[in-house]
Amino acid sequence: MGQPVKRPASEREQLESLVARALELAMRGGADQAEAEASSGSGLSATARLGEVENLEYTRDRGISITVYKDKRRGSASTSDMTPAAVAEAVDKASLFARFTAPDEYSGLAAPEQMGKALADIELDFAWPLDARAAIDLAIRCESAALAFDERIANSEGATVSSGRGERCYGNSHGFIGSVASSSHSVSCAVLGVSGDEMQRDYHYSVARDPADLEDVEQVGLTAATRAIGRLGARQIETRPAPVLFVRELARGFVGHAIGAIAGEAQYRRASFLLGALGEQVFPDFVDILERPHLPRGMASRPFDADGVATYDRDVVKAGVLQGYVLSCYSARRLGMETTANAGGVQNLVIPGNSGGFEDLVQRMGTGLIVEELIGQGVNPVTGDYSRGAVGHWVEDGEIRYPVHEVTIAGNLRELYRRISAIGSDQDLRGGIRCGSLLVDEMMIAGT
Repeated sequence: MGQPVKRPASEREQLESLVARALELAMRGGADQAEAEASSGSGLSATARLGEVENLEYTRDRGISITVYKDKRRGSASTSDMTPAAVAEAVDKASLFARFTAPDEYSGLAAPEQMGKALADIELDFAWPLDARAAIDLAIRCESAALAFDERIANSEGATVSSGRGERCYGNSHGFIGSVASSSHSVSCAVLGVSGDEMQRDYHYSVARDPADLEDVEQVGLTAATRAIGRLGARQIETRPAPVLFVRELARGFVGHAIGAIAGEAQYRRASFLLGALGEQVFPDFVDILERPHLPRGMASRPFDADGVATYDRDVVKAGVLQGYVLSCYSARRLGMETTANAGGVQNLVIPGNSGGFEDLVQRMGTGLIVEELIGQGVNPVTGDYSRGAVGHWVEDGEIRYPVHEVTIAGNLRELYRRISAIGSDQDLRGGIRCGSLLVDEMMIAGT
């Protein structure tokens, strides 16, 4: 297991000093309120394809942005030049722009008492002592495992190993300044299976804060190859209503449409299929959606949001009933509500399962479609109409029979959410929504 990194104080202190200086200049220039964010980060990425290095990239980014509020008008500017003169110029530009924007009665900082506080270490920053040669070797090993899996793996889109770390500092004229250091490391592989004139592509990836939590690189390659081979011989099915099982990678996106619909901006713009749904039964009564911002090593963990507001545990959905929206301080004011500390998005939504793993859900489904890839963007966030191209496997009598392609699954999300009959225990920890495989009792499947 890796050890959390204690970054040099000088790096954090430099960013905090820049933020404090920008805020001081803004307030001295006559701003009513101001906020600033400075960040620095570095990363290494290596891609190998067919045993050769295809891409090797090192990045180092730094920047600061400043927002000034004056008479309810807002102006913003940013720069990647961190010298005192450049920061002062950015502040001047933000102050100038604030003179020309229209007044907005809802603009401004969150309340001082809502600002974040010091937290116990939630383990977000882990070093990976990875140089270019080691990254290349890992990428080649990953792809080689995939290519050696089966002679039908005849081509590759490559394997990539990436490592990145950064620090973000946010401050505002309430006197709040907070810093968060974090890391993200990943391994991915995509290959093509070929049989006669047929070619099928699939992939797999692993991502984690701590490199020790990544899947073995060979296993990532083997999983990608297994999936690509498993798609060969795909056929269409007849148009019919049937149960649909979303694999865990797609289940979080399926639930994510609901999170987008309860976001403050969608609500105050009245552009949501869940408009005014607070207190309504949106999901079956076994469904809970729990926001847990302080999970150690969580991919969406943060001590405070983009407004500097302290994050906290809350139940977004309890027993299927919508308990609250996803609000920044701005969208909360627009709706006459309080911020939910979600400026910048949600933090670690946990959806407990009510069933066993993926295999249990396949047996429970009996006959239906496993969806393993979605194609297109056929989701209407206003009406909830849902229509996506799908690729996967057909199941009969609780057993996977053959791969399926060139089908479309459709319905309305309001109805589909109520038709969820089971959520698996195989939670996907690679993103901000931790959900297992998800079974919908019935969707319309359009095929031949």
